[in-house]
Amino acid sequence: MTNVLIAFYSTYGHIHRMALAVAEGAEGVPATTVQLRRIAELEEARKALAGQDAYLRAQQAQAEIPVVTHDDLRWADGIAWGTPTRYGNMSAQMKQFIDTTGGLWLKGELEDKATGIFTSTGTIHGGQETTILTALVPLVHLGMVFVGTPYGQNPQILVTDGIGGSPYGPGTLAGTDGSRQPVEAELTTARNLGSRLARVAGCLKHLRSSHASAP
Repeated sequence: MTNVLIAFYSTYGHIHRMALAVAEGAEGVPATTVQLRRIAELEEARKALAGQDAYLRAQQAQAEIPVVTHDDLRWADGIAWGTPTRYGNMSAQMKQFIDTTGGLWLKGELEDKATGIFTSTGTIHGGQETTILTALVPLVHLGMVFVGTPYGQNPQILVTDGIGGSPYGPGTLAGTDGSRQPVEAELTTARNLGSRLARVAGCLKHLRSSHASAP
């Protein structure tokens, strides 16, 4: 079996919806087991956003999803990370969690595992590409192998319409007021990331096993 982990942080539910689509894509690949995990909220953010109904609804919808742990990362052969943009970068919640993985980095426990990233921005120019590219930096330090969403497998992103997504990974547009929800073209790209990540993770797992068993 190939184990795929989807670890995400979602403020208003857009990344949660995209994470479900990534999971759907991965689950469509034979011999793949998928786990969905949320990145824990920061107490400061919870206090600051507590007065917003949209935030409270989104957090309640995710409440039964377990919080991601280092053991989840060890279990996974491939990891998809979901984060809303924060000025062209990953959210503080995701950054804080990744910053706790020093022990895994020191032992090389995430090396040669497949990884991909998906995001949500307020507008088309709000960080669709930069968020993924900047979030990739620590994952490269961890030794992970990046999986994008190339045009050949995702013709739906070859448009001039205002939709999220790029060859670097899936994305959705929330709108400046957060009212826009992921559309089918964006969800298709998310599913395609899930399936491609599962396939690449399976190949890399086979190579690691072959290398480990070689004399």
